[in-house]
Amino acid sequence: MRTSILKSLKPDIIVEMLEMAVAFENWKKVMETADILYQCVQRIYEERQYYKAMKLPIPHVNLERPLVYYFGLSHLMCGMAHQNQGAYEQARECIYKYAELGWMEDLEEEDNQVVEEFRFLAKTNLYAVDILSGNIELIEEYVAFLQDNLEEILPGLNTILQAALMYHLDVADILHTFAEQIDEFESYEDAENISYYYSYCYHLALYYRRFGRLQDAVRLALQAMQLADQSGNDRNFKTCTALFESLRESATAGQISQYREMLTQCLDDYGTESIPL
Repeated sequence: MRTSILKSLKPDIIVEMLEMAVAFENWKKVMETADILYQCVQRIYEERQYYKAMKLPIPHVNLERPLVYYFGLSHLMCGMAHQNQGAYEQARECIYKYAELGWMEDLEEEDNQVVEEFRFLAKTNLYAVDILSGNIELIEEYVAFLQDNLEEILPGLNTILQAALMYHLDVADILHTFAEQIDEFESYEDAENISYYYSYCYHLALYYRRFGRLQDAVRLALQAMQLADQSGNDRNFKTCTALFESLRESATAGQISQYREMLTQCLDDYGTESIPL
């Protein structure tokens, strides 16, 4: 990208674009935007280093966070996109890039705090990528890690459920281990945790369907459907609709009624005249 264009871009605006692309699970757009963010902050960093070397006043750039944060975020988001597309080796390469951001010069206390935060995220995300790529012997170690880092339990269990589906694992004991924390998931209100909770419910529904717990699968499919609607993710809502239809014969009359109410509400929300379902 030309320097003239990069100079006109604002890192915090690019971050907002990244968050929107992630919300819509547009992974190609996430990677493209993450690359733009990286190029933008690289230009800012190089310009700072040039002015410093020339003993000139360093130009001020208005940033909401330390510059090192944007470097880390660009690699983090790119790695997330690769992981969600099953490109685990590429995801791993991105993780290595934000695992060690201490190469930057003139880091202050606030900067070093950010470096440590990304180092921790790299550790937990490397567990996820390794397990999803087939190193299932790491699950026991990962569970111990989650027990020491309770804030990672929701995304961690989501990873474990995905691995269980991919590699035909029985993870009932692990779910039981975290039963108390699982009960708290419904109370989460922020967008990131709601997204993780949707994914958890959806994958757990698939897991229960595989093990013949069809009533539990129906219940969780409906819960995932509600979360997808709550977050305005039409793609996820459509996926949950297909999942429910695959389980319809196992649904109770009350669950079918709940399902129909959600579909009818969708018609109302789009200003469509309600029709019986």
